Amino acid sequence: MAQRFIMQLNGWCSSAVRKVWLAGLLALCVASHSALASNELDQPLRSIGISVADLGNPYFVELVDSVTRRANELVEGQSVDVIVRSDAYDLKRQVRQLNEFIDRKVDLIILTAADEYKIAPVVARAQLAGIKVIAVDVNAHGADATITTDNVQAGVIACERLAQEIGYQGQFVIINGVLVSSVLERVAGCKSAINRYPHISLLSDRLNGTGSQEGGMEAMTYLMEEYDHLDAVFAINDPTASGALMAAQHANRNEFVLASVDGSQFAIDTIQQPNLWIATAVQRPKLMAERAVEIGLALLKGEEVRQRFILIPAQLVQKSAHE
Repeated sequence: MAQRFIMQLNGWCSSAVRKVWLAGLLALCVASHSALASNELDQPLRSIGISVADLGNPYFVELVDSVTRRANELVEGQSVDVIVRSDAYDLKRQVRQLNEFIDRKVDLIILTAADEYKIAPVVARAQLAGIKVIAVDVNAHGADATITTDNVQAGVIACERLAQEIGYQGQFVIINGVLVSSVLERVAGCKSAINRYPHISLLSDRLNGTGSQEGGMEAMTYLMEEYDHLDAVFAINDPTASGALMAAQHANRNEFVLASVDGSQFAIDTIQQPNLWIATAVQRPKLMAERAVEIGLALLKGEEVRQRFILIPAQLVQKSAHE
């Protein structure tokens, strides 16, 4: 009988040990899960999808690099996966890119919209999936926040400088671009500047230089064939202006002056050389990118972001006085 009692006692002890062991294991699992959940809440930014217009443009390259750098500064203890795509101003291509980001379950999308309004449905789809969407450089209807250059002001200061250079009189042309908000606003700003001067004649503003060096060359070649004399040319960005300058040099035309918007380093360097290019209105893609990441992360954390539409003023860089 004593032997039976000892066997029962051993069974009770083993059972108690198993229960304690299981309870400890369960507590450890709950604690581990809680820690992981807490870490996910603390660090909600693990991946970013970026869709920009043209990775051949140094402005967009700096924007992408600045997004990547700032994201990894803000998110401690892990590397943020940044997926970069270029849409080449093609809406269908950008929609495919954003759908790819959604399928890959990124946390944040940063985009320069190929079309301000037609991009709205895929923006809404991303938001339904819990993804925050930040528009940079160009407006995007329905985005959680928008950060752009004050493009109207950029157009004003560039064309005011041209008007000053030609003595507020003469024949003026604008090499336009893809019809996105940033380009439309720059052209509107330019026109508002030169419209103050009755002796400036705007001969052309409809040619699309596609925002590229090749497009700028083609548009400028056409304009020089169409007009025997020009006094001032406004190009909507630096690559367009670079192409226009190359076309003028090939044609041995040097009677006009040229200005643009972007402020890329190659433009600033070229402006300081003896040539027709006298000024560029400098955008600040680094600041734009940093604010986009900061606002996106704040929204992912559920923080209140009061200012969701930010305009960053441009600053004019011009040829040195000794040129």
